[in-house]
Amino acid sequence: MGDPLNAQPLPPGDFTDAVAGFATGVVVLTVRDGRDDLGTTVTSFMSVSLEPPMVLAGVAAGSYLAEVLDRRDRWAATVLSAGQRALAGRFAAEGRPGARLLLASEPHHRGPLSEALIPDGGLAALECETRRRIDAGDHRLYVAEVLSADYVARRRDPLIRVNRRYV
Repeated sequence: MGDPLNAQPLPPGDFTDAVAGFATGVVVLTVRDGRDDLGTTVTSFMSVSLEPPMVLAGVAAGSYLAEVLDRRDRWAATVLSAGQRALAGRFAAEGRPGARLLLASEPHHRGPLSEALIPDGGLAALECETRRRIDAGDHRLYVAEVLSADYVARRRDPLIRVNRRYV
């Protein structure tokens, strides 16, 4: 054992390797900003409270999406099903177009409470309202109350990400 007072910082690549084996569900987060619709794939998503129902989503702090989420409190989170691997990839791609184009060939609708685009065919779609924003390193965490479950489909298998792959 080394001296904890002389511990070296964990290199980012080692950290990425260490957490890659942690299996996580895959969520598409969408938000409407005026006439524009934005979205991204996130794996930093979890429930945090039952009463009131609350979730937490992590987004890259320097992203345009974070900028929009800082001024728009309502958004949607769709928990993807196993058959939505391609959709997850499209929403994760660098330089991706707006959510309307990404969903053009997919069944979807607009959430009545958030006005965000919501892909159909997931495990669940939640409409959320941000209650707290927390800066955490290179990400911003959005703690939000769940206003409604737009839909829940219990019979579908989830899309899981583990070891840098969707399974």
